[in-house]
Amino acid sequence: MNKIPKGFFEMVPGQLVRSAGKKYRITHLVTVDTVFAQDEETLESTRLRIDTLEAFVEDDSKDIPLTKDLSLYSEKEWAIAQRRFQAIKPLLDNPIRTRLDAEAIATAQGVHAATLYKWLSAYQKAGNVSALVPTKRGRATGTRMLNAEQEKLIASVINEDYLTKQRKKKQDVIDEVQRRARLAKISAPHGNTIRSRISMLPVAETLRRRGQREQARNLYEPLQGKFPGADFPFAVVQIDHTPADIILVDEIYRQPIGRPWLTVAIDVNTRMVAGLYVTFDKPNSTAVAMCLSHAICPKREYMAGLGVSGDWPVWGVMNVVHSDNGKEFRGAALERGCDEYAIDLQWRPPLRPHYGGHIERYMGTLANQIHKLPGTTFSNPRHRAKYDSEAESALTLKEFEYHLVEFIVNVYHQRNHSELGMPPRKKWELGILGNATSPGIGILPVPTDPVKLLLDFLPFFERSVQQYGIQIDLINYYDPVLDPYINSVDPNNPNARRQFLVRRDPRDISKIFFFDPIAKAYFPIPYANVGHPPISAWELKEVRRTLKEQGKHDVDEDVIFEALGRLREAVEKSLHKTKSARRHAARSPLKKQAEAVEETKTPRLSPPLKSLFDNEEDPFAHPVNPFDDVSLTR
Repeated sequence: MNKIPKGFFEMVPGQLVRSAGKKYRITHLVTVDTVFAQDEETLESTRLRIDTLEAFVEDDSKDIPLTKDLSLYSEKEWAIAQRRFQAIKPLLDNPIRTRLDAEAIATAQGVHAATLYKWLSAYQKAGNVSALVPTKRGRATGTRMLNAEQEKLIASVINEDYLTKQRKKKQDVIDEVQRRARLAKISAPHGNTIRSRISMLPVAETLRRRGQREQARNLYEPLQGKFPGADFPFAVVQIDHTPADIILVDEIYRQPIGRPWLTVAIDVNTRMVAGLYVTFDKPNSTAVAMCLSHAICPKREYMAGLGVSGDWPVWGVMNVVHSDNGKEFRGAALERGCDEYAIDLQWRPPLRPHYGGHIERYMGTLANQIHKLPGTTFSNPRHRAKYDSEAESALTLKEFEYHLVEFIVNVYHQRNHSELGMPPRKKWELGILGNATSPGIGILPVPTDPVKLLLDFLPFFERSVQQYGIQIDLINYYDPVLDPYINSVDPNNPNARRQFLVRRDPRDISKIFFFDPIAKAYFPIPYANVGHPPISAWELKEVRRTLKEQGKHDVDEDVIFEALGRLREAVEKSLHKTKSARRHAARSPLKKQAEAVEETKTPRLSPPLKSLFDNEEDPFAHPVNPFDDVSLTR
């Protein structure tokens, strides 16, 4: 845990910070979420909460800007950066490394020790993997620049001859490349260059394609038993989804609307819940991005928004994220976001629940509590009996989230855990601050820009800038910040339009985030027609599907929003009648107001919070066995 990612700042004595507009210098670490700091003007010492602190910058103009967005690197560039990071990782993990250690690794990598130290210095200075991308596009240190024809020739022979079950030797590939080069009358690449290209291939995928799946599984997939490496806080975080066993109601008529989905991340070492995300949408890459960013960032404002009191002192970058093998965990944005912050994203193959399934057991713990709430569907028909879940439903999505967080922060984190022998909160404090017999890892660095962090994990697009702005899914976006790039030509191809990077939050697509290649920063770009209402990507998909079913193929932005207006009007008329309409309204970014409810339709209030916790049986007094009464949908 000795790396400090770019965009984070440390909590250590001597660190300058800002709180409520004042400049402080940290003097002592008090708890996992508070420090003593001295006012730089008055020299008075005071106790400050860590989640209220900001990084102090003497001169904002001296900030190092984002040099390049993660998605703009080619796959080849990113592969080189990853290979270099894996080469220096043993040195990063070894604080007492010697020159001999570096030389041994350099020899294995086929580079000089000075080159290895250069990579190490670049990574430590920047704090992220993108610092290891070759400074000259397409050329790695120690390799020869090849033209496009040579690169294409090498790639085709590797794909056709080397990555097959015939398992041809590297020399066979070299001979075939040189033979084809002679036939094509182009300069033949050197054999060492071809060997270098082969060595850059992902090892696990190479083994699988060469018919060695069992060897790839044994070397690169987790083994059953205790999760290895989960020896300190945020060493390993497990993340998963599950539908909650409860029926929720809409916010207007408080009528049944359906079951929500939970995405939860848990720290394996301490069993602290690292982050969560609650939605009516089925699991997707956005849910993973929201849950991970929630886990990495402080949660004070989030808890205040829900009205939950208490402390949730979990933040920072985890070493490993272990997840299911679902497609939502394999998006390019998620993988590159994890790479940028040096998070090792590992997947669990289907039907192979290794390592004891800590996240599954915790889902069982949550299910036990959800079964105490009104509207529960239970998970066992025998337990459900004659209980009418829809008739008993009473909680909205936000009220349900409040109950979850209240339980997590003020009950689960505080009660004794049967496997740990102590509460998760106590285990976290020991791991962070240590005690007389074991040192802690120290307070984890805090992200300086939570919005930027979330953007690094959200889906991205590449688009040209036209006179009308940028178009995504037939919707136009415009802001004067785009003007310098209208009809820009690709500097590497005069016959093609230049492509720019944009990101979008699917929950509300009324704006996109444009990466300005000169300013090296993101700018929000609103609708070109600001009169259009906010809409979610889910709603847009439904509107376009409806138009297609109606036989309308000549569709533009105006047609889409006209259809959206009709759809929302129909939803408003049927909100008190149909469940699907209420679910559609809940997915809209527009906030519905409860004043439409007639006085005769008094909404059912959620039960007092005490009903959650007045069960005499301590759910943590015995090991949890979730598979008896919980079903997890993959």
